[in-house]
Amino acid sequence: MAKVYKLTAARLKELQDEMVWMKTVREKEVADLIKEARSFGDLSENSEYDEAKNEQGKLYSRMAEVEEILSNYEIIDESEFDASVIHPGSTIRVHSLEMNTDLEYRIVGSQEADPMHGRISEESPFGRALLGKRAGDDITVEAPVGEMHYTIMDVN
Repeated sequence: MAKVYKLTAARLKELQDEMVWMKTVREKEVADLIKEARSFGDLSENSEYDEAKNEQGKLYSRMAEVEEILSNYEIIDESEFDASVIHPGSTIRVHSLEMNTDLEYRIVGSQEADPMHGRISEESPFGRALLGKRAGDDITVEAPVGEMHYTIMDVN
């Protein structure tokens, strides 16, 4: 069974737009690079040709990845969830007991995760520990540095 990717409507639109761009603009650009590199002569010692073919491989790899996501996705519908319970789409504020600081995160699908910008995947250890909890609950997350303890301050 294929993996189902959970996406927000905005992320779905981004992926659809990326696919259109790759098929209409980027694929032609890469084909032009290959054509130009071929005109330089002997392909066995032609670094421009090798680079253009590598670029084509990366493009086709990304296109296959996006096609896989677009053929197996589920939209995160926040209206299905109790707003006071943490679910995909929730924005939460937690207090880290070890760091004695408040942190804010949004729980998103794995394709949207960007921890450096406060977007935590529901599939990550931290995301899984948060799902189903409410403001006031304490959680413990197993991290590479050991157990981390948090208190959930707010759920939106």
